[in-house]
Amino acid sequence: MMNKTYTIHRIYFFIFVLLFSLNYAQTGVSVSPPRLYFESTAGNSNTQTITITNVSTKNTLDLAVSLGDWEYSEKGENLMYAANTLKNSCAGWISVKKEDNYFSLAPGERKDIDVTITVPTKPVDTLAAHTAVLFVSQMNPVDDVDNKGAKIKVSIRSGIKVFHKIPSAKTKKIEIQNLTFDKSKKQLNLFFENQGNIWTDGKVYADFVNIEDGKKTSIDPSIIFYTLPGNKREMDISLPADLPKGKYTASVMIDYGDNNLELGELNFTYD
Repeated sequence: MMNKTYTIHRIYFFIFVLLFSLNYAQTGVSVSPPRLYFESTAGNSNTQTITITNVSTKNTLDLAVSLGDWEYSEKGENLMYAANTLKNSCAGWISVKKEDNYFSLAPGERKDIDVTITVPTKPVDTLAAHTAVLFVSQMNPVDDVDNKGAKIKVSIRSGIKVFHKIPSAKTKKIEIQNLTFDKSKKQLNLFFENQGNIWTDGKVYADFVNIEDGKKTSIDPSIIFYTLPGNKREMDISLPADLPKGKYTASVMIDYGDNNLELGELNFTYD
């Protein structure tokens, strides 16, 4: 049985950028800020600046900027695609100056790049939120060593996730679809969906109350999740290692900010 509490919707001004990079002892690229948030209407442009730094102590890096698409899997993993592949892609709206497409950075040098999103005058779809990824890729692999001292060739690529929303997009809604117990794996299986029109992030908490003695055990720490509109998510919640055998009521709470909560309950026997 699932019990829902309340949901309060408030307007957010977002563009999300997630940096994921590979750094070795002597070679690396840092991009800041780690998040960008764009919002604009049809026919309008917005520009924000990112700073790219060569953190290498001795290697000059030849870098190129390119675009792609991405989405989350049902388990919340990042999946990458060619630009303009996905229906919610805004890769074709993004531009940088010609001189910023290819450039070199000496050790310790940094460079500011303006990233501009221009929304088409005529809407290409009815979606309120779109995404893309901006890559900064190293074009000249350099010599380095791994953590075991072996010689390797290293080429860095950092990806920045870009989110765009229109001003009217403000609905955050997470809905629990199912909650089950997998006895063989000693875990709960939580299924939920982002039914809003913007990306929604949050945390999942779970409590286990022993029906016989009333003792409560909680998972620690909470589980962080990220979703896009329409995402269906499957999350595995392992039982606490020290949970005694018995009959339990599991209470799962999804907290996705600003007093937005979604609750689910399940009775199960752990033996």
